[in-house]
Amino acid sequence: MTEKARRVVIVGAGAMGKAWIDTVVRRTDLEIVGLVDIAADAARAAALERGLEVATFGSVDDALAALDVDLVVNVTIPQAHLEVSAAALRAGVPVLSEKPVTPTVAEALLLSAVSASTATLMATSQSRRHSRGIRAFRDALADLGGAEQLDVRFFQNPRFGGFRDEMPSPLLVDMAIHQFDQARYLLSSEPVSVYCEEFSPRWSWYRGAAAAEAIFRFADGGRFSYSGSWCADGLTTSWNGDWRGSTARGSAAWDGETDVVVQSRDGGPRTCTLMDGAEGLDAALAEFVDALDGGPAPSGEITRNIGSLAMVEAAVASAAAGAPVRFDDLFERASARAEELARVGGFDDVVGQLGSAPTRGDVRS
Repeated sequence: MTEKARRVVIVGAGAMGKAWIDTVVRRTDLEIVGLVDIAADAARAAALERGLEVATFGSVDDALAALDVDLVVNVTIPQAHLEVSAAALRAGVPVLSEKPVTPTVAEALLLSAVSASTATLMATSQSRRHSRGIRAFRDALADLGGAEQLDVRFFQNPRFGGFRDEMPSPLLVDMAIHQFDQARYLLSSEPVSVYCEEFSPRWSWYRGAAAAEAIFRFADGGRFSYSGSWCADGLTTSWNGDWRGSTARGSAAWDGETDVVVQSRDGGPRTCTLMDGAEGLDAALAEFVDALDGGPAPSGEITRNIGSLAMVEAAVASAAAGAPVRFDDLFERASARAEELARVGGFDDVVGQLGSAPTRGDVRS
C-alpha cells in the first residue's frame, strides 16, 4: 500500500458521480481533490451537497493542468468517455470509468491502444460482476463441472424520463451490458456468435425497442440466453436478473440477490452460504486500487472488458440485420474503424499500436 493518499478527480457530477464521491470518500487511502462537470455549477453543487471543499472545473484538461492527480474516475456520459479518458491517460493518470468504457468497440480498441502506448491503467467498473451472490453462483457452477446452458431473465420497469426514453435500443445499449458481462464471468469463456431480436410491447413508454431475446454461442460450445424487458410492470426481477445454469452434474440458480440454490444429479436442493466481501462500486474501486499497488489487473481492465461491449454491439447488429452476427467479423470491422478514428481524431501516435489491438481471441472474461 502507498503511505500517501492518492489524489482523485471525479469527472461527472450527476447522480452516478455523487455515488462515486461517496464510494471514494469511504476509503482512507484516497482523497478527492477536484470535481469536474461540463456544467461547472453542477460540480460546485455536488461538492457542496457532499460537504467537500475541493476545486471544481468545467473540463478534465483544466483539472489536470491545475492539480496533482493520481486517479481519474470518469462518470461522464458515454459519448464523452473516449475524450475524457484519453486526456487523462496521456497525462499519465490511471482511469476508472463507468460503463460502457466507450460507446463502440472501435473506440474501445482505440482507447486500449492509448492505454498501452502510455503504459497507464485504464479500466471500467462492471459493478454487477461484484456481489456475494454471483461469486457463490459461479463457484456452484464450477463445482458442478461448468455450465453449458446459462439463462437469465431480466424484467424491470424504470421510468427514467430523459435520454433513455428516446434511445433507439435503450435496454440493449444502456442495461444489458451488465448481464452480458456477468455471463462472460460465469462461463469463463468468450462468445463467438449471437442471434438477437429486439422489440417493444405495445404498452412500452420508450421510443426505442425496450425488450429483447438473444442467444449467444460461446467458444467452448456453451449457450447463454438472455430474455429482458425494461417495461415489465409486475413480478419484476432483481436488477441483476434471475439466473439458472445447467451442467453435466446438476443445476444451480441465483435470484440475483442472495439465494443461490444447487441441486446435483443425485441429491436434493441446497442453499449455498454466501461469503463476506466487498460488493458493487466499492469492490470495483478496491480491485482497481489494488492493481495500482502492484496487484493483478482488474477484471474491468479495458482489453478484458471489450468482450462485454462487443456482446452489446453484436446483439444490436443482429437485431438490425435479422440474422446471426459472428464476433470475428465484428472485431475485424471494429479494428478497421478504430484505425480510421485514430487518423482523423488526433491519435496518429497510436496507429501503430492498433496493429496489436485485441481481437476476439485476445479478450479474457
